[in-house]
Amino acid sequence: MPLTEAGIYAAALRLIDADGVEALTMRKLATALDANPMSLYHHVANKHAVLRGVARMVGTQFRTVALEGAPWQERIRLLATDFRTLAHSHPRLMGYSFSHQADFIQPEDPFLVALTAILDAAGVPHSELPQFTALGGVVITGVVTAELNGALHRWSSLKPPTVGEDGLTPPGSDVRVFRLTLDTIIMGLESQLGAEGDFQGADH
Repeated sequence: MPLTEAGIYAAALRLIDADGVEALTMRKLATALDANPMSLYHHVANKHAVLRGVARMVGTQFRTVALEGAPWQERIRLLATDFRTLAHSHPRLMGYSFSHQADFIQPEDPFLVALTAILDAAGVPHSELPQFTALGGVVITGVVTAELNGALHRWSSLKPPTVGEDGLTPPGSDVRVFRLTLDTIIMGLESQLGAEGDFQGADH
């Protein structure tokens, strides 16, 4: 079967899901494809190019129900929750890409495009959209990254120094913290929108 970029990315994703990004090599990828390692370079320049291609391929899997008539708050909740679901379906790839965002952020990223559209519909002025989208993206991906690498569970399990001998009630699951994050983002946006008079007339 002839090599194709799509086939290379699909095989790379299978290897990443199984063993992680660090374990992926061009030689292992060629073996999985039953191909000569040098033949891969006719389609992809190097491992970094493979990772970017895999990230784009996974990004196309991101789909969210279009709640065009719903309040922007609910649209953000659904968008972020669907994004979290995708991240947990490929935790090793997504954890790596989130921790190397400077290399993987792309203007056409479906999540960022959808988030920008929701914030625009909420009334954020066009001049402020890049900043608000960046803030939302960084916070949401940051929490999901902490979920994937176990840091969120560790932090939520720590007991403050002032805790009595009986300790604390066991912390909730990571999804509770994720929902709290969304509530905090939404309340902050509502406060900002209200403080600016719903941004009416700003750039719209």
